[in-house]
Amino acid sequence: MQGKIVKGISGFYYVHVGEPGIYECKAKGAFRNQKIKPLVGDDVEIAIVDEETKKELLEIKDDEKEIEDRFYKELEFGKAGLRGVIGAGTNRMNKYTVGKATQGLANYIIEQGTQDKGVAISYDSRKMSKEFSMQTALILNANGIKTYLFENLRPVPELSFAVRELKCTAGVMITASHNPPKYNGYKVYWDDGAQIVAPRDKDIIAKVRAVAEYSEIKEISREEATEKGLFNIVGTEMDDKYINTLKALILNPEIVKEQGKSLKVVYTPLHGTGNTVAERLLKEIGIQNLYVVPEQKDPDGNFPTVDYPNPEDKKAFKLALELAKKVDADVVLATDPDADRLGIYAKDSKTGEYMTYTGNMSALLIAEYRISQMQEKGILPDNGMMITTVVSSNLTRAIAKNYGLECIEVLTGFKNIGAIMKKEEEKTNGKKYVFGFEESYGCLIGDYARDKDGIAAVMALCEAACYYKSKGETLWDQMNNIYKKYGYYEETQVSIVLEGAEGAEKIQEMMTDMRNTPVEKIGDYKVLMFEDIDRDYVKDMVTGEERTTGLPKSNVLYYELEDNNWCCVRPSGTEPKIKLYMGVKGASKEESNKKLEDLKNAMVKLVKKD
Repeated sequence: MQGKIVKGISGFYYVHVGEPGIYECKAKGAFRNQKIKPLVGDDVEIAIVDEETKKELLEIKDDEKEIEDRFYKELEFGKAGLRGVIGAGTNRMNKYTVGKATQGLANYIIEQGTQDKGVAISYDSRKMSKEFSMQTALILNANGIKTYLFENLRPVPELSFAVRELKCTAGVMITASHNPPKYNGYKVYWDDGAQIVAPRDKDIIAKVRAVAEYSEIKEISREEATEKGLFNIVGTEMDDKYINTLKALILNPEIVKEQGKSLKVVYTPLHGTGNTVAERLLKEIGIQNLYVVPEQKDPDGNFPTVDYPNPEDKKAFKLALELAKKVDADVVLATDPDADRLGIYAKDSKTGEYMTYTGNMSALLIAEYRISQMQEKGILPDNGMMITTVVSSNLTRAIAKNYGLECIEVLTGFKNIGAIMKKEEEKTNGKKYVFGFEESYGCLIGDYARDKDGIAAVMALCEAACYYKSKGETLWDQMNNIYKKYGYYEETQVSIVLEGAEGAEKIQEMMTDMRNTPVEKIGDYKVLMFEDIDRDYVKDMVTGEERTTGLPKSNVLYYELEDNNWCCVRPSGTEPKIKLYMGVKGASKEESNKKLEDLKNAMVKLVKKD
């Protein structure tokens, strides 16, 4: 189909076809698959788009800033897939970008010769999730690859479990996790149930980028795919297997049944996938007083009661806390839309207030409970390991040391925890996985899956609450017991949001400035060690000694400070923001809170150059 180049914005070129309207943006400086540099007025061959997309693009034809944001680049298939705003444009989540990603994945699977093993597919409650999941299945089917599509939305951890249970070659989860409602995404898993890691991620990315035209995307009808045995539906039998696997991980089932008669729990899935299995699981283990927030119980991609469906955001707990006060709940729990993250509040019986937990706090509360009980029961492995990320709490090291476990730190992203699990599992005498978590509100209590599991975390928190209740203590009492035992570790993070093309450029500038500017002191603390993980470089700021990090390359800067304090900077891999992490240790909660606030302010000032 012929179109005419009409104008360029910031070096990008657009075309009209027939009636006025922008239908497609081509790459900066030159048109894709052509050796010529285009000029305004030239004729050019372009792809035909559907009527719905055409209508959406016509609505923005006079908004140059919106056009640039939608078309200034192709939505990048990153280290684990896609994530972006839903809509028309090369820099958006839509059937064209999902189609190219799936065709590239299909080409990679065929190259590996594993198409007969199949691909498991699930999706969350977001807009277009169901449509994208069906499209993904049928494109894979059109390439001769068997698929197992969940009959309805299911959580990320169940998808990870299903990949392993069905012995699939890969898995796809349509989700944008905890992002705002306008986002959706596409996560790719491999046969171990973990999100793809190097070098496989780079190989798949290359295959996706090699899909130059939408016409390369293969098609098949559901009817034909079903007749050929390629399209398969996964029903509630997978729920049964997943739930039974989690129930088998309970360490004190009798205590849960007894204390579950009086423990009061409020739970919200924040309009997501969590309640497809969470309510059933908790009732089956013996939690009799479970209150699911009615306004947030049903899946809804508009997330009508929250601006940001993220259990890290205190505002997301508004309705849950109102219900908790009404029923006098002991524990308040929330999972994000794909149910891999868990946020909690626990009642302080002394003040009657509901106290919030960070991701570090809730995960390490679960860890201390489970590891102490495993030791008490004589089932803690001698060669056990705890795995966490470089931006998570240093309290992890203290707990691991106390129980004789090796503490292994990896880069951010639970897939890196999964990679260590796989590596050790493949060894003859590899270390035994005991617990893993990252500060972003996600943990995994067993080796049945390879991604963080908010459903299992809900169960584990309720079990811990029952156990400490049997001792006359609350979860908040136990959190304070942990601090008294190990020290008052406190952590926080700050996100500086910078959207669009200008924002992406600013984030890059910030990272470059930090990387190239020697920092000897942050706030009141001397820098003892500086790590530039992208450059595989470590410098001891005291001795001047230099060495390598031993970690895969990643755009992360880490500063080890005196007095057991630290901070870290990295751009988000999935959102338009630069993230600052920091942690301190104090002799009391008051001291650690003050140290943390001072360090946070100093770090923000340093990054923003205020």
